[in-house]
Amino acid sequence: MSSTIFDDVFRTMVEKMPYLAVPLINEVFDTSYPKNVEITQLRNEHQQENGEVITDCCLKIGGKLYHIECQSMDDTTMAIRMIEYDFAIAIENVQKEGRRYRMELPRSCVLYLRSGSNTPDFLEVEIVLYDESVLLYRVPTIKLETYTKDKIFEKDLLMLLPFYIMRYEKDIHEISENPRLFQQLLNEYEEIRRNLEDELSKAGKSKWYMDLNKLIIKISDYICQNEEKVRKGVGDIMGGKVLELESERLERIHREAMAKATAEAEIRGEARGEIKGEEKGEERLSTLINCLILDGRNAEVQLVTTDKETRQRLYKEYEI
Repeated sequence: MSSTIFDDVFRTMVEKMPYLAVPLINEVFDTSYPKNVEITQLRNEHQQENGEVITDCCLKIGGKLYHIECQSMDDTTMAIRMIEYDFAIAIENVQKEGRRYRMELPRSCVLYLRSGSNTPDFLEVEIVLYDESVLLYRVPTIKLETYTKDKIFEKDLLMLLPFYIMRYEKDIHEISENPRLFQQLLNEYEEIRRNLEDELSKAGKSKWYMDLNKLIIKISDYICQNEEKVRKGVGDIMGGKVLELESERLERIHREAMAKATAEAEIRGEARGEIKGEEKGEERLSTLINCLILDGRNAEVQLVTTDKETRQRLYKEYEI
């Protein structure tokens, strides 16, 4: 099966940021897994007699298998493809009890990036057994167009953000030509950027912030490839200078803190010209700064480099 940019971005999130899939699973299956739940990523290639079957996402959480497919179009054959994928996954995880095999199908869903009035809420296949009894195979669907930016952040569905521009795909040209609509789109993405930064900085996931921004830009560039104004506008807000300034800011604060630590060590006489003393002062402040960044306390990073009382208080708090 050929891969698309949408498949690539979705699989990148699943592989590099698998915990982003947890809120989506909670949303679809009415589960309540915490963000830090243990996740096992299962392989996405399943060998069958007629060739290899590749799925988008297969995870094991709480002893249960979850299978998510990201679909860019409303393909009417999707129900058959899903049951094929699910059987392949189930066979690979089959359990034997004496002479009987127990095969459990994964809990599956399809994420539709584009959908229409005919896109169903459930994909269904009737399986007729030898005795004419019928089993109903049923897979829920989730549609991107039903989620506003506010709903995405409310439900923590950050995995949908790279594809958010697709809500406006049909109106991109009009947005480019209409200054009011264009500014509304820029305002919306500025709010997305601020909310995303706030959400991930609290969780100590600053790297995820940068990675998600890159994926947002990647999809936006693709969708807006014929509308340079919109493409550049979204790119300038979500990437470019913003990403560089964020990474540069953290690097600058760390560099300034190290210089200050060296100077203070010399003033206190801790160093007395010895490298060991300098390293001790630098290491202590560096450890404190790293702890603050990991805990999402970025506002205090700058403060510890300028306020001695705050620095000493936080040394005691972190037992450094």
